[in-house]
Amino acid sequence: MRTAKRGRTYLILALLLSVPVVIAAMASELVYSGEELPGGWRSETRIILVKMPGSGELEPKEITYYTNELGMEFVLVRPGEFMMGSTRREPGREGDEGPRHQVRITKGFTMGAHEVTQEQYAEVMGRNPSKFSGAQNPVEQVSWNDAVEFCTRLSRKEGRTYRLPTEAEWEYAGRAGSTTAYCYGNDPGQLGEYAWYEGTSGEKTHQVGLKQPNAWGLYDVHGNVWEWCQDWYADYKRGPAEDPVGVASGVYRVVRGGSWFDYPLAFRSASRGRNSPSCRSDDQGFRVVFAPGPS
Repeated sequence: MRTAKRGRTYLILALLLSVPVVIAAMASELVYSGEELPGGWRSETRIILVKMPGSGELEPKEITYYTNELGMEFVLVRPGEFMMGSTRREPGREGDEGPRHQVRITKGFTMGAHEVTQEQYAEVMGRNPSKFSGAQNPVEQVSWNDAVEFCTRLSRKEGRTYRLPTEAEWEYAGRAGSTTAYCYGNDPGQLGEYAWYEGTSGEKTHQVGLKQPNAWGLYDVHGNVWEWCQDWYADYKRGPAEDPVGVASGVYRVVRGGSWFDYPLAFRSASRGRNSPSCRSDDQGFRVVFAPGPS
């Protein structure tokens, strides 16, 4: 079953080579104000090339990546506000993308820089259900229930809290400050720089992190696999919202981001998909959020 909708020297070198440059390693850096880096984690600040909102050019930006004991990389997503959903004029807009409304995220969180890989999933769950074999490819053929169980086991193993992102957190992080159809702008012709989709995928998933990241350092927010969110699927409520978590019950869970199987319009930042929480598909995976404090 498919988803419902598809110094300047190092700066110059980074621009010339178009690869990340490590400028510091800070094992004691704080994840949040007042929160120390969890034991066994490490951090590394890199300069990567990103397209900032309102700019059509690649620019160097410092982003700190935090790595847990399993080797999963995370980036800090700071609190803020954004407009969730799409405008009525956005090409490809579906009815469930409105009403467009203001959302305030009041607490920072660390989000997986990548979709959970097959290697990471197998280490925690003891199996790899994926159709497209590749240790660094995103795990797929996992249901929402499987993704939640992964978070539960990883939380228990580390004594920390891992969970799926809420739909609002996912869109906020995926947009990375942008208000355009995609994280980089409005032109679907540039999607191949950011996503594995129907036109570039060769009908399969690919290793995570090979495409261009968004402005906050998150990779594959467009494409590769649809990503499960925490929420039940439902229509948006009118008016502003603060840290929304969706309705208390429902039939379907939300998926976001589009996949190797889909066409460009499904990759828009506001595009929503849905599926039964027990459904497993070769175009569905997930990424996780780490919350500070004990599980």
